[in-house]
Amino acid sequence: MRRDDDDPEPRAIAAAPGGAAPFVRPFMVGHRDVWRITLPMTLAFLTTPLLGLTDTAVVGRIGDAEALGGLAVGALVFDFAFSTCNFLRTGTTGLTAQAVGAEDHREVQAVFWRAIALALVIGLVLILAEPLVTALGLLAIAPGEGVAETVRTYVFVRMFSAPFALLNYAILGHVLGRGQGGLGLGLQIVVNGTNIGLSVLFGLVLEWGIAGVAFGTVCGEAVGALVGLWIVIRGFDRRDRPSRQAIMERQGFLRMVSVNRDIMIRSFCLLGAFVLFTRLGAQLGAVVLAANGILMNLFLVGGYFLDGMATAAEQLVGRSIGARFRPAFDQAVRLTIGWGIGLSLLLSALFLLAGEALVAFLTTDVAVRQSAGTYLAWAAMTPFAGALAFIMDGVFIGATWSRTMRDMMLVSVALFAVAAYGLTGLYGNHGLWLAMLLFLGLRGFSLLALLPRRRDQSFPAPGGTP
Repeated sequence: MRRDDDDPEPRAIAAAPGGAAPFVRPFMVGHRDVWRITLPMTLAFLTTPLLGLTDTAVVGRIGDAEALGGLAVGALVFDFAFSTCNFLRTGTTGLTAQAVGAEDHREVQAVFWRAIALALVIGLVLILAEPLVTALGLLAIAPGEGVAETVRTYVFVRMFSAPFALLNYAILGHVLGRGQGGLGLGLQIVVNGTNIGLSVLFGLVLEWGIAGVAFGTVCGEAVGALVGLWIVIRGFDRRDRPSRQAIMERQGFLRMVSVNRDIMIRSFCLLGAFVLFTRLGAQLGAVVLAANGILMNLFLVGGYFLDGMATAAEQLVGRSIGARFRPAFDQAVRLTIGWGIGLSLLLSALFLLAGEALVAFLTTDVAVRQSAGTYLAWAAMTPFAGALAFIMDGVFIGATWSRTMRDMMLVSVALFAVAAYGLTGLYGNHGLWLAMLLFLGLRGFSLLALLPRRRDQSFPAPGGTP
């Protein structure tokens, strides 16, 4: 069996008796299939930026630019520690979808338990490493001392959510890999709804400030993890239960680690670009730092809309790879790209019209409001600039073409760094936002250019050797 060297062992592809070619399991992909996953997961993912908006509004009501800047920096430091581990969600989705396409139900459960084991180990390591994570984050962004003290408080408290947050990544990845968008929506509502309610209670009502916001997040992640584990385990068919030996099988773990490693590097590079964006903004003053932090919420909101479409690409593409059926793959790619670009245009237009009202809601600081208004148009364009990148990420994650995705991210980040330093020096914060748009566009088009070659390797011509 021929495969490209960046693909993990194709365990999810069942072979026919007698050494014949793998079974092909045809299925069709239509608009309804795309939106059956996209719609509930868009609503689910939107609860996450709503959490960020809530935290920003709670701290913003204090009327202190340093506290607001500290929240922006603290959330970014926390993202470095946790969002680089988002591979537990995306990697699990791709591997699970391929097992579903191959109709290997025992492997579906085995992938889930491997992801759970990794989540617990990594979560405990992160708690122990919290002082180092905080120190490195402050070194990378270099905020003022008032902002830094807020960052230390926020990250210290919130880091206790690590095992629960990573369990939720693994659980959501399993659910999405099986195409259960409605269940994914329900679990995200539990996690983020609890989180939002308790953050308002502890941070604003009880006046615990930023520590209360962080503690509300810890509680929300814990509740979500317990509910998710209960629902998923209850749904398993005991007849397909894998043995402990099958779960801990070296080949299966190596496949998961290989995919997750490359996705982790890709995520780390992506967050590195956002850290550089924040650092360069911080050098322009506390007001610009706070304004950029608020405007990045527009990108996050747009991104979570597009993440719903990318999730549909992950599941449908992964399933087509497992089923060895190219027509489903081609249709999934065409439909998700078309719908994704259309959705991004709508989002950018909406942000241009309603952005000033959103900024006014998030902060009472007049200087921050004025600064954010100056750069609003750049932030409003981020959904359109990044639409193809989101969809291509979904395609490559579902197909587990992780090394190609990683390599293109490395190239894109390097070019972004050059553009960010150069354009910021010439045009200030306007140049910084322009560099961000160029970075988002380059990521999408570079992966699209490589898609035909990777597709042909996974779906050889009739009569060729798979």
